[in-house]
Amino acid sequence: MPEIFCYGKDCDHPPVSGSSALEVRDLNFSYGNKKDLVLDSVNLTIKPGEKVAFVGPNGAGKSTLMNLILGLEPLQSGSIRVFGHNSISCRHRVAMVPQKNSVDWQFPVTVREVVTMGRYVHLGWYKRPGKKDREAVDRAMETMEITNIADRQVGALSGGQQQRVMLARTLAHDADLLLLDEPLNHVDIATQELIFHTMEKLCDQGKAVLVSTHDLGILTVHFSRALFLDKSIIADGAVKDVLTPENIARAYGFEFHKNKELTPWLNGS
Repeated sequence: MPEIFCYGKDCDHPPVSGSSALEVRDLNFSYGNKKDLVLDSVNLTIKPGEKVAFVGPNGAGKSTLMNLILGLEPLQSGSIRVFGHNSISCRHRVAMVPQKNSVDWQFPVTVREVVTMGRYVHLGWYKRPGKKDREAVDRAMETMEITNIADRQVGALSGGQQQRVMLARTLAHDADLLLLDEPLNHVDIATQELIFHTMEKLCDQGKAVLVSTHDLGILTVHFSRALFLDKSIIADGAVKDVLTPENIARAYGFEFHKNKELTPWLNGS
């Protein structure tokens, strides 16, 4: 379960007054072949306290963009700023819940040990977690209702429990910008509702949350803003304006035919 760190005092970069939680400008990215862009002229801004849905087809570049924000991929062109700072110098303010299938669940660690990984960014080299760190871990596990399984191996948990563990790790990190990559896949309804409730509380505290999802049915209920990415940002705004039949057809690769019965569903009616 790899992490990207800045350590100890190197993380002392308070937010610039009035800055956005995330600002991406003129971002281009490709793997290997420079002519085959995965991300093409991406521009977006997210304010503190915003909860934004991130939608688009498979291969649209959603996970790649999250990895660039976190620093897991090298920046090739353009800029990424987090609370007014270059994202590379501000990694401690960003935390990510990765896609479930990208995690090695057979790695021999307990729930508490995984959640404690969220504190490593604050510790510096070779330092052991102290009282403050243990308290943060306890609070995170309590929030995600996993205190009773703290000593269990993560590989023995259900899909919903595993996702709660990863979100608890992110809460322990105490980041100001949270990136959630498909957090609702293969989880039960109770876990989904807990995730949404937790996100609401985080946004109320001024934190920003970007959630990648293919579950379009939840957007009108839990989000007021959506970003539609297909290599570039092709729509950004209110959910009802972004989730048009044309955009959905483009996302899922079928031919669009006007259907009056679809419109009320997209508008949340």
